[in-house]
Amino acid sequence: MVKQFEALTDEEQELLLSAPVLVSVMSSCSYNNVNHLKKEDAIKLSHIKTFTADPILIPYYKEVEKNFKEKFEATVAKYFPFDHDKRQELLNEINRVSSIIGKLDTKFANTLRRSLDLFAKHVRNAHSVIRDFMFPIPIQGLTT
Repeated sequence: MVKQFEALTDEEQELLLSAPVLVSVMSSCSYNNVNHLKKEDAIKLSHIKTFTADPILIPYYKEVEKNFKEKFEATVAKYFPFDHDKRQELLNEINRVSSIIGKLDTKFANTLRRSLDLFAKHVRNAHSVIRDFMFPIPIQGLTT
């Protein structure tokens, strides 16, 4: 259990532990589609975060990692086909996460928010690593 979550309800704790999954699904899915490269990158990142996150978040990411892949699959199934209504439902869940984070210790909350933002950006840009390696100089219409 994450020490900073002790004052939260079980439902709030579970939602916070699902936050990296929620932002990963939002960042890696579009209408009727799951970008498998971004999905795999999110799964790898959930493991890497247990070693590279701010030390205050290590216990959090260790809990997240335990069933990240299964939660990712369940979340994809819940929000598929990622049409406007389903994406809005997913966004509402992410907004609930944000309000729950507001109940936490300020230092932990700010560190977690920053980490989740970086997590989402990393997943969203997963394809860019390959593109940027192949085309390190911007080419109008291809990389911009």
